[in-house]
Amino acid sequence: MDEADSVPMLVDAARRGTGSAMDALFRRFAPMVHGVLLGYVQKADADDLTQDVFETALQRLGDLREAAAFPGWLLGIARHAALDAKRRRIPLTGIEIERVDAQATHEERLDAERALAAIRSLPQAYRETLMLRLVEGLSGPEIAERTGLTAGSVRVNLHRGMALLRNALADRRTGAGA
Repeated sequence: MDEADSVPMLVDAARRGTGSAMDALFRRFAPMVHGVLLGYVQKADADDLTQDVFETALQRLGDLREAAAFPGWLLGIARHAALDAKRRRIPLTGIEIERVDAQATHEERLDAERALAAIRSLPQAYRETLMLRLVEGLSGPEIAERTGLTAGSVRVNLHRGMALLRNALADRRTGAGA
């Protein structure tokens, strides 16, 4: 059975209250949700919001008409949660500056902050696809399967997004984007 074919079965089992199905949905889609959230909010907030998005989704699973539409429906919940959190403008965790690896140098931290800011400035389609690839480590086919995008759309979004990201980072280095 294809992974995409198993999503409706997992959703149906989760609707019946099967804990292992809920767990499987979380494991499969949490990186996608987390990556989308990182496009809008601090890492610690994205960690917390990922849990909130799944809690909301599981509570509203009965509202989902087509089980096969779960990935797109879940993305919608994640985007809504991210926009709500972004509107609050105060990090949920109270932490304003994200931390890279504790062993990273000051320059590496600044580079990571610049890169994340540049990604967040991109249009939504590119921002989300790049976050899923660069931050969450999903492959192109995994992004397509989890988001419902075609493999071609994912390739285009990654290609165009990387070009925009390179330009944004070059602008930030030269001060043109400031």
